[in-house]
Amino acid sequence: EVQLVESGGGSVQAGGSLRLSCAASGFTFDDPAIAWFRQAPGKEREGVASIRRSLGLTTYADSVKGRFTISTDNDKNTVHLQMNSLKPEDTAVYYCAAERTHSDSVYYAGYWFGSWGQGTQVTVSS
Repeated sequence: EVQLVESGGGSVQAGGSLRLSCAASGFTFDDPAIAWFRQAPGKEREGVASIRRSLGLTTYADSVKGRFTISTDNDKNTVHLQMNSLKPEDTAVYYCAAERTHSDSVYYAGYWFGSWGQGTQVTVSS
């Protein structure tokens, strides 16, 4: 069973930084893509960044390009999201997701994401 455990959320003032981490395990196939999504109150869940770990291929939402960086540890089992120059509109619950195709999967950056972590709150105050 795929397990995704997020950490690193919190509260910060606008212009500050936070680093989210996602510890991933239990994959049944090699090198599934990993992504970060976020969902703000009253809004749909949206993809923020994704990575194909073995190739280091990354994609970013336009709203975070140049401010957020997705990366992995050397063992490629932990995925990080470094968030700099945070804005109040970045406030949301952030979810780590792994590639998995089933009826409830969400499509982002060329992959279907169907395994989810529990989410971590990020709050940016002005």
